[in-house]
Amino acid sequence: MKKYSYVGISFIMLLFGIIFVPRIVDRIKETKIVSNSRMSADNKITNEKLSYILINGEKKQIPEFALRNQDSLIITQHDYKGKVTVVDFFFVNCPTICPKMTSNLVYLQNEFKQTTDFAIASFTINPKYDTPTRLKKYAESHKVTNPNWHFLTGDREQIYNLAKKSFNLFAEQNPNVPGGFEHSGYFALMDKQGFIRSRYDVHGNPIIYYRGTVSLEEKIADNGEEEQISILKKDIQKLLEE
Repeated sequence: MKKYSYVGISFIMLLFGIIFVPRIVDRIKETKIVSNSRMSADNKITNEKLSYILINGEKKQIPEFALRNQDSLIITQHDYKGKVTVVDFFFVNCPTICPKMTSNLVYLQNEFKQTTDFAIASFTINPKYDTPTRLKKYAESHKVTNPNWHFLTGDREQIYNLAKKSFNLFAEQNPNVPGGFEHSGYFALMDKQGFIRSRYDVHGNPIIYYRGTVSLEEKIADNGEEEQISILKKDIQKLLEE
């Protein structure tokens, strides 16, 4: 009986080796390949140039516009040519996210204060109230010193078209929310030719926009959102060096 048992056990072990061992080896090989691929992809993403935002296969670029800034000067898209620009939409009497967004932009302004080809474009979504005079007071109260930081007001339809169609950033008048308006809390980043750019995420997809409502000091907001001002700063520098 023992002899037959040993033979049976040997047969089972041989069968296991023939059928299952190659599969285990293959699985290990596949795992190594996946791990190596992910590591290579991550390294590639880290070192790659910033992505262009493509709409229907075309690079997304800021269109023509003409609006007044806080000094009552007409500013067009041409004023941003040759400059790396951060774009946001806000309004002066915003009681929620705008103060924090402006504070983060002031931080970036101060970080690049010696850089003449860095600009900021802040479009008000309440142009009826936000006159150049009010925008000037807002800029002064937030210690805006960059001559290329324009707070822009003018035709409402033009501004909302820029927000929704050009930058795909949400902006709406809503009497049921604090301040009467609601909008995206993200920043867009434009290169010196006016193309919208961004870094890639860990999966190789462009992040498109940068979170503007969490400060560098906060690191992580109460809702779990992480700050992106630090990566925006790095990407501004990357575009400045292009």
